[in-house]
Amino acid sequence: MAMRSLQFARVGPPEEVIELVGSEEPRPKPGEILVRIRLAPIHPSDLNLISGTYGDKPPLPCVPGGEAYGEVVEVGAEAAGLHEVGDKVAVVRRVGTWRDLVSVTPSALQPLPANIDPAQASLLGINPATAWCLLSAFGQLAAGDWLLQNLASSSVGRCVIQLARERGIHTCNVVRNPSLIGDLLALGADSVLEDNGDITPEAGGWETTQAAPSLAFNGVGGESALRLMNALRTSGTLVTYGAMAKRPLKVPNGMLIFKDLTLKGFWMTRWFEKIPSEEIRAMYESLAILMAEGRLIQPVAATVPVTEFAEALSLAGTGQSGKILLRFD
Repeated sequence: MAMRSLQFARVGPPEEVIELVGSEEPRPKPGEILVRIRLAPIHPSDLNLISGTYGDKPPLPCVPGGEAYGEVVEVGAEAAGLHEVGDKVAVVRRVGTWRDLVSVTPSALQPLPANIDPAQASLLGINPATAWCLLSAFGQLAAGDWLLQNLASSSVGRCVIQLARERGIHTCNVVRNPSLIGDLLALGADSVLEDNGDITPEAGGWETTQAAPSLAFNGVGGESALRLMNALRTSGTLVTYGAMAKRPLKVPNGMLIFKDLTLKGFWMTRWFEKIPSEEIRAMYESLAILMAEGRLIQPVAATVPVTEFAEALSLAGTGQSGKILLRFD
């Protein structure tokens, strides 16, 4: 029986190199589980992978996709007892989810609460985990502390706001589109500023220089990152996890000499290589519960049948607010 997948045999503009191809259905190896994909999102990292600008350079041809929502259809002999046929699962590893069926090891799957929304479940693997790791991997913030971030209206930024709220951490959020300020305040942001000027204590919400944020998340780069650095307290930390503006960091010498800032980078792929699998599974379990309870939500802009992938790729490249989901019927 034919299986459909979206793949690229050469890097380039996604709308030019992605093709819908057919192949034989896979069978799970003894230690694998076969999952039928129902919904798979399109991420900026997928588009970068296809265009050849991502950190990984996979062998070609390659099927993109780093997460998905689906159901178990077959369990290999050595994986018996871990999942049952019919179980709803989230795929939380970059295993090429833009296809009807994928056979994976159990570590790539996360069991789901019965009442979770499928569209939200398809978004469990990347952005909520990135936000969780950013909040956990660079020093523990206490309830009442302030956190600063740009690109706050992105899916990662929205997850940071909601997860910080769960921990009692205040967030000052910087956005390039002021029309989204109300949305972020409704999510629980303490303050939201337009990304066009200095971030002052009065505008940010903290009362004194001593209460200024000690941690900032940068997903933009360029002048936006410099504004975060200026707002951080002495000996604070700037963590860069993205470069949406496609402009390099410009760091004045005084930020390192006199302000003693620490600059770090974060790439979840590498972080997963260092963290015990039990800790990763516990993280995803907690995130899935928050999703099921409606306390962690990501916007979805559209759900598009896989046969209309060209339209989906076009929509995903426009920078709209919300993810585009590929639907596999």
